[in-house]
This record gives sequence, C-alpha cells and structure tokens, in this order.
Amino acid sequence: MQTGNLKRSLNLWHIVLLGVGYMTPMVVFDTFGIVSEKTGGHVPTAYIIALLAMLFTAASYGKMVKIYPQAGSSYTYTQKTISSHLGFLVGWSSLLDYLFLPMVNGILTKIYLTALFPEVYPWIWVVAFVLLMTVINLFNVNFAANFNSFLVFFQMLVIIIFGALVVKGVMGGEGTGEVLSVHPFIGPHMEISSLITGATILCFSFLGFDAVTTLSEETPNPSKTVPRAIFLTALIGGVLFVTASVFTQLFFPDVSRFSDPEAASPEIALFVGGKLFQAFFLAGTLCGTLASGLASHASVSRLLYVMGRDQMIPKKLFGFVHPKYNTPFFNVIFVGSISLVALFLDLVTATSLINFGALIAFTFVNICVIVHSIRNKSFRTIKGFLSTILSPVLGAASVFILWLNLEMSSLILGIVWAVIGIVYLLYRTKWFTESPPLFQFEKAQ
Repeated sequence: MQTGNLKRSLNLWHIVLLGVGYMTPMVVFDTFGIVSEKTGGHVPTAYIIALLAMLFTAASYGKMVKIYPQAGSSYTYTQKTISSHLGFLVGWSSLLDYLFLPMVNGILTKIYLTALFPEVYPWIWVVAFVLLMTVINLFNVNFAANFNSFLVFFQMLVIIIFGALVVKGVMGGEGTGEVLSVHPFIGPHMEISSLITGATILCFSFLGFDAVTTLSEETPNPSKTVPRAIFLTALIGGVLFVTASVFTQLFFPDVSRFSDPEAASPEIALFVGGKLFQAFFLAGTLCGTLASGLASHASVSRLLYVMGRDQMIPKKLFGFVHPKYNTPFFNVIFVGSISLVALFLDLVTATSLINFGALIAFTFVNICVIVHSIRNKSFRTIKGFLSTILSPVLGAASVFILWLNLEMSSLILGIVWAVIGIVYLLYRTKWFTESPPLFQFEKAQ
C-alpha cells in the first residue's frame, strides 16, 4: 500500500487557533458558577493563578519540541529522553485525553441540541457531529485549521458582544454598579486557600495547549514555530478566560441569582442579554464543542500515527498517510468510529477519563526537561538552572496539586487503562527482554 507523508503547510496562527479551539474559550461560563461560589466572587484572580501555573508546563513543552520537533508530543519526548518502554506507557495514557475529548464534545453537542430540538432523536446529533469532524479531518489539515479558526473567532465574537451587554447592564445598575471595579480581583474576605481551590478547578480548562505539539511534522520550522504556538495558545486562552470572567463577575458579584451554580451558563446569557442573546450564546457554545472536537480529533490521529510509525501498534493501519490528502486517513476514520461510543456514555464518565491522561503527559514532559538538562549539564549556568530545572519543577509542582484534586473515578479508570497498556507492552517486548522499535525520524526527512 502506497503511503504518503504529513505535509508541512500549517503556519503559526493555524496552530495557535487549533490549540485555542481545543481549549474552548466558552468553557469559562460552564465553570463560572461553581468557582465563583468557592472563591467568594473572585474567579478572574483564580484564573490568573491557574494561567501562571500552566505557563510553567507550557514552557516545558516548548523546550522539548525544540529538541524533538516530531508529532508524538509527550510520547516522543519520554521515549527519546528517558525510556522507550516508559514512552509507550506515557503515550498510551495520553490516548485517554485525546481519544475521549471528541466523545465529550459529541455528548455536549447532543445535550445542547436536544434541549433546543427535543423532538429529534438524541443519537442523530452524536452521529452528525462525529461524521462532520471525521470528514473535515480526512481530506486536508489546512481546511480543518481554517474551519476551526472560524469557530474560534465566532466564540470570540460572542464574548465581545457579551462584554458590551455587561457594560451596558452594569452602567444601568446591575451587579457591582461600576465597570471599573477591583471586586472581581480582590476583596476584604478573599482567602488564598479558596483561590487555590478555584484555580485547581480552572487549570483543567487549559488542557489542550499541549495538543499543538502533535502537529509539529505539519509545520515548517517546527523547532521555532511550535514553541511559540504553545506559549501563545496558553496565553491567549488565559487572557480570554480572564477577560470573560471579569465581565461575568462584574454582572454577578455572587451566585445568589443562579438557581444552580454548577449549571449557570444558560442563566448567565439570559440575565445579561435576554432570550435572543441566549440563543446566540448557545450558538457560540456549539461552536466551542465543534472546534474542540475538530482539534482533538486531529491531534489523536497524529499521536496514533507516530505510535504506528514506531510499530508499537499495527503500522499498516496506524502508520499510513494518504498519498493525496497527506493526512493519517485510517486513523481519522478509526477515531471517528471510536467517538461513536459517545452514544452510550454519560458526560461524567467520559470527562473523568480525560484528566488522567492529560496529567500523565504534563508530569512526564516536565520530568523530561529536567532529565535532559542533567544529562547535558545545561543547568550549570544561572539561566540554565532557572529554565531547565526550576521552571519544570514549578510546572511539576502545579501538576502535582492537580493530581491531589483528581476525582477518584478518574484515577481508578486511568489506572485500569494504564494496566492494559502495561500488559500489551509486556507482550510486545516479550516481557521487557526487547526494546520497543524506534522510528528514525532524522533519516526519514
């Protein structure tokens, strides 16, 4: 079977917007109620803390992609830096994050559209969502990136209109009653412990900035472009989160107006702009699920491609690139088929499977930077120590706090998945007597 190669055709902003789309800017409204309740009305400050914590891990991804400008992300970095066996297990665990996010977005789309069109069978929305994501990702990565950009810009438009409506309402006496208020950031009864609790919840909103590393082999000059894209993705996502939460906090200084703080998003739109804006707001939310589904579908297809190219999973299927479309064609179809499991999953179960894989990847990328620094003695200067030891240690410490707050269901399901990976690795390497095969990337260029 003739196989092609991934085509280097994505520019910096293609990658950044795919990362921002993966993160879903509109998610700020889904978590606002619960975090506002926990922080005593200081969601923006909690977001700033979360952003600063995530930037350390983003910096670690940037360092590793400069060293290994390949498509495998944490799988490749761990494989090359620490151990090929451990690299496989990190990649296997990361699949939880990448594989289940398209499912989560499919479930969310079903929930939103079933509420609007209760007469339509819910399964139709899931099938339509998966089919759309699969078809777009099959034929051209640039088309997928451009379509994703439209979806992200639409979400930004919704946030801008939301901000304008908030300003109008606040000037009319709603919320704090003043636009230039420090209340969203600081208050007399603000507690550091509450802010950290809120920031821990919000850190999960940043999952996805790492996914852009899976596009390294479709980017000219990836060692320069992708690190910038990682940092910009985390930063732009953080700025959007902080800005949207500031406007929301001005209008809702506390959670007293919400019937259910854990599901406040529809009420936020209704109180701020009425039923017409609520419908427009819902369209933005749907664009968020589409953008995130599109980006995550593309990312996991590339991760599977690298693992297939390494022959850790069947190469004929997973290591194939369509010679005309330059996409991992069979992987895209495979991920679409797996995503149909959303027909049978509930949102809580699907979501719980995502966080474990993401935290595994974050943890080992920070460790890889430290190991590489020690091995190459790049920590001997002050600058080297700060960037290759202190920064990843702070990143790992931030991720450790997330581990402490991981739901037990996510931990149990993640461990079960990891055990399956260990069993497969034992079989594949004949009880660790053989090293996993490694693809010689440099020779393939």
